[in-house]
Amino acid sequence: MSKIIVKDGTEIYYKDWGTGQPIVFHHGWPLSSDDWDLQMLFFVEQGYRVIAHDRRGHGRSTQTATGNEMDTYVEDVAELTKALDLKNAIHIGHSTGGGEVIRYVAKHGGNGRVAKAVLISAVTPIMVKTESNPDGVPLSVFDEIRVGTGTNRAQYFHDFPTPFFGYNREGADVKQGVKDNWWRQGMMGGIKAHYDCIKAFSETDFTEDLKSVEVPVLVMHGEDDQIVPYQITALKAAKLLKNGKLITYPGFPHGMPTTEAATINKDLLEFIKG
Repeated sequence: MSKIIVKDGTEIYYKDWGTGQPIVFHHGWPLSSDDWDLQMLFFVEQGYRVIAHDRRGHGRSTQTATGNEMDTYVEDVAELTKALDLKNAIHIGHSTGGGEVIRYVAKHGGNGRVAKAVLISAVTPIMVKTESNPDGVPLSVFDEIRVGTGTNRAQYFHDFPTPFFGYNREGADVKQGVKDNWWRQGMMGGIKAHYDCIKAFSETDFTEDLKSVEVPVLVMHGEDDQIVPYQITALKAAKLLKNGKLITYPGFPHGMPTTEAATINKDLLEFIKG
């Protein structure tokens, strides 16, 4: 397996397939690079070089007790992109990975390293309700996620994919294999890293990152996202960007890169080529 060792000794697992312009995929909580299978396969066949990593504490990377917060995640990505000498890359992030992308681009995207970015079902600009973000999600909701993760993670991760993929909606085409694969990915990671990451994805404020990015950024979000409501994230993020484009999808769930891969891949390709 391909891994790099970052400065604190953590091993970061990654996939690196194909040649051509690089596309780097950043996964969501509590998953792994495997969550991008349908995009990795599509884009490598389109002639792109596709890279995806398992965030520290997730998947096949080290189950870390420390560094499970956004700035360290971003520094891990910076070490990976430097090690692979990636230039003119497109960075695509889903959910937590969207926050990772926009902060990486804001801090390390200069010198021709980044051409474009995409935020899919992303947690940007900030999820939690605060005095400055009064329409955010109450902290109690994230505390419930902490309780579920910290007390019975296996059962909690068994149940979580149902709203994640919109499988609780009337008429939904429920695929048990998709749910099982979500559980498999989640249980590969470390409970401490998963627990810590809840704070990272809910309380990190990406407002200034969004404002500072110069490259084109596509914001994609499902209007039936039950995990990250698009009204408090995508609509706000698009307004903060200097060079942003927004696409919202009626009826699409949080996990739309999996359930609606054909549509998402088509729109990604159009943005990348545009």
